[in-house]
Amino acid sequence: MTTSHEHAVLDVCARIGRILLESGAETPRIEETVEIIGRTAGVAISCYVTLTAVFVSLTNQPETQLTKTKLGAFNLQKVDDINQLSREFSAGQVSFDDIVTRVAAIDQHVVDFNWPTKILGAGLVSVAPMLVFIADWSDLGLAFFIGIAGYLTAQLIGRKATATPYAKEVAGGFVIALLAWGLVASGIGHHAENMIVSAVMPLVPGVALTNSMREIMAGHMISGTVRALDALLIAAAIGGGVVLATTLLHLCNII
Repeated sequence: MTTSHEHAVLDVCARIGRILLESGAETPRIEETVEIIGRTAGVAISCYVTLTAVFVSLTNQPETQLTKTKLGAFNLQKVDDINQLSREFSAGQVSFDDIVTRVAAIDQHVVDFNWPTKILGAGLVSVAPMLVFIADWSDLGLAFFIGIAGYLTAQLIGRKATATPYAKEVAGGFVIALLAWGLVASGIGHHAENMIVSAVMPLVPGVALTNSMREIMAGHMISGTVRALDALLIAAAIGGGVVLATTLLHLCNII
């Protein structure tokens, strides 16, 4: 018969698994963290994670808790907070009651940067690849602002078109290509291709690709392959937006 303590451990472990999955942690990390917390709390826990659900069960009891979720934006701060909490609990520095309280606080806390920081970050990320191309100063500055415009467009469309997958990536790529080619056609810019490649960097799913490779190498073929496919579809959507804008400008004889 399941005790109240086992129920509490099952609940908090399922919640931890959901937070980690929604925040972008890879499945091996989620399963390991959940099982370590359960074991430290004195309860044998088995955890299985897919991209849309977390299954947590008591090893010696016929009881399983399913938590459904969906892939969202990456929030590595929450992943780090949960990992730090797990290490402290394993080392005996916090009690199980502290775990319950702090996990609830982490779950409810909205970890995000303010808009000026996001905009500046998008611009700086857009500039970095231009250094590889040994771009001139004008293209370097233009890439900064084009990247910001593409990022803001993607964020705006993402808030409005929540039911349309990959719409924000298409819109971001479209705006970036439109601005890059338009500035070159007006004589302000010089190398549209370089500016486009640089300015799309804030939209590229680099963390998703990295996590998918880690999962595949860890033997989690299904989740790793699905993550990789999702990342490739995002990249294809960005490229589709760029091609759409370029084709439109060609048809209008602008470039």
